[in-house]
Amino acid sequence: MAPAFRMATRPAVSENMSQFTVDFSGEKAGLLRLNFLPGQKPRPSSRHGNSYDRLLTGSLFSVPRAPEIDVSSCIVRDNCITVTWRPSDGDGPIERYDLEHRKANHGGALRAVGEAGWEKISDITDTQVTLSGLKFDSPFIVVRVRARNKAAAGDFSEPVAMETKAFTFGFDTATAHAELKIQGDTVTWEPQGVKGHDARLRGKENKNSSRSATPSPNKTAGSRGGRERFAGESYTVLGDQEINGGCHYWELRPLADWKSLSVGVAYRGSLGRFDQLGKSSTSWCLYASQWLQSALAAKHGNRAKALDWPPPQRIGVYCDHDNGELMFIDVDRLRLLHIFRSRFLQPLVPAFTVSTIVLQQYYCRSTIELLLY
Repeated sequence: MAPAFRMATRPAVSENMSQFTVDFSGEKAGLLRLNFLPGQKPRPSSRHGNSYDRLLTGSLFSVPRAPEIDVSSCIVRDNCITVTWRPSDGDGPIERYDLEHRKANHGGALRAVGEAGWEKISDITDTQVTLSGLKFDSPFIVVRVRARNKAAAGDFSEPVAMETKAFTFGFDTATAHAELKIQGDTVTWEPQGVKGHDARLRGKENKNSSRSATPSPNKTAGSRGGRERFAGESYTVLGDQEINGGCHYWELRPLADWKSLSVGVAYRGSLGRFDQLGKSSTSWCLYASQWLQSALAAKHGNRAKALDWPPPQRIGVYCDHDNGELMFIDVDRLRLLHIFRSRFLQPLVPAFTVSTIVLQQYYCRSTIELLLY
């Protein structure tokens, strides 16, 4: 790599030729004028006509100061976070930005989070960036940003904690129908017994099933008033966390060759073993089907309202418990499919019914701002 400038020494010899010295005072003054430290201003120079000195005092070697994150312009929405920042005044040239983010369980003592666990996004040319595809399974996401140029990278900005109001739940396997297979965040309907089994012909649960399930550590079958798991044609499983208040949002998507599904909420202890979602006054759901023909309907109190819209491939559920609102959204098309308005008198749990389907709990999360078109 070629040097940015060449240093020249000025040797001097004493009169009696007994000493030989080299004067580095000019070079020392030039080095002191280099702006290697963030926030250090170039020192004034008396040799304004010297191009060498202008090079030393210029901003070519300035390390950028730490930017400032504009919290009021940041947005948390739809499993995405848009972070906006401002460069510091008086900076030298800035070529790129680096942003780092990590999850946190609290918003205080941000400097104590340490240097481990940061995820990095480099080579950002704008003063904002959107982090997409996040899973809001922690209360906060901490972000920080720094500027850099050819000289070096500057210091990181003060870290900012952005609240995600996470709502994380799993499937309560103690409530799952015996023919539902729970694996992590997926539910698969696996008919037992006769090959080629048709759900429309099966009326009762296989009593001899050897399938076992591990009860959720948070909710057990006892929390359903002593009832056993769902049976018959109610291929249902409940979530293992209750919604006692506030606003919550989660998504799911059907995988593989799915036929029908219902997604919604219910009072945990209100459903019997053979009850289906939407057929009682204590459950609300969106029903979608690709069985024989496409169908989409909102169900509650044993009533169904047909919706003139194709079955979504990604469904969002937004529950405002305090205001008694339950919304269903086609996430891919940004369409509000239906909204229930009721008065929720008890805690709610997410509820799912599937048949001939693999269902994935795509993201469990809450949002600060929800876009509905």
